[in-house]
Amino acid sequence: MKKWLLLLVAACITLALSACGSSSSGSADGKKKIIMGTSADYKPFEYKDGDNIVGFDVDLAKALAKKAGYEIEVQDMDFNSLITALKSKQIDMVLSGMTPTPERKKQVDFSDIYYTAHHMIVSKKDSGIDSLSDLKGKTVGVQLGSIQEEKGKELSPDYDFKTEDRNRISDLVQEIKSGRFDAAIIEDMVAEGYFNSNEDLQGYTIPDAKAEEAGSAIAFRKDSDLTDKFNKALKEMKDNGELDKLKKKWFSNEK
Repeated sequence: MKKWLLLLVAACITLALSACGSSSSGSADGKKKIIMGTSADYKPFEYKDGDNIVGFDVDLAKALAKKAGYEIEVQDMDFNSLITALKSKQIDMVLSGMTPTPERKKQVDFSDIYYTAHHMIVSKKDSGIDSLSDLKGKTVGVQLGSIQEEKGKELSPDYDFKTEDRNRISDLVQEIKSGRFDAAIIEDMVAEGYFNSNEDLQGYTIPDAKAEEAGSAIAFRKDSDLTDKFNKALKEMKDNGELDKLKKKWFSNEK
């Protein structure tokens, strides 16, 4: 009796361990569930509304997944941990306003670009910061692991300012309001969302001849079969106007 009990326990342990080998699983309706990692502090792309994570990227992920035959589960984590979580199979994809930089492409694969953004300098309205030259001697905040962090490092030698990083965009805004940061580099659409709820903030777009470098794409593990499937679904949404409808829903000032 004890022998059979031990065999049963061993079988259960083996089954449990095998289930932990991948982040993907089945759903109640038979569709395969995949886990999307994001940093839910990037309104209107992804943010928390009560207990739910909502936003443009979330709606896009669900629409693409439906076309590809999957269901999406969304997990919130710090932006700088997303690629590590993807590579270690804690998640299956990243949709978080992520730019496919050369360094990131060495670690993961990316979909086609689904959105092109611009960088903005955000500061208090009474800061006197109206151009890059006004940043001389100032402290500028950037989100850790973001394309804006790279932009800050690129600009700081020419304009003589120092950068400090934080994990969340909300942290950057709070540091500006408290006076610990003079300004921060934030994506323009995200910054606009903070302007709506913080009347003491202002911003201006950084002139950039290479704006396409700030485009957002979906990250997948190297050689994942999801990349082609989601690219196909993304092309369909671009061609039939669904992507433009989502952009209007989340980014239009008229909504």
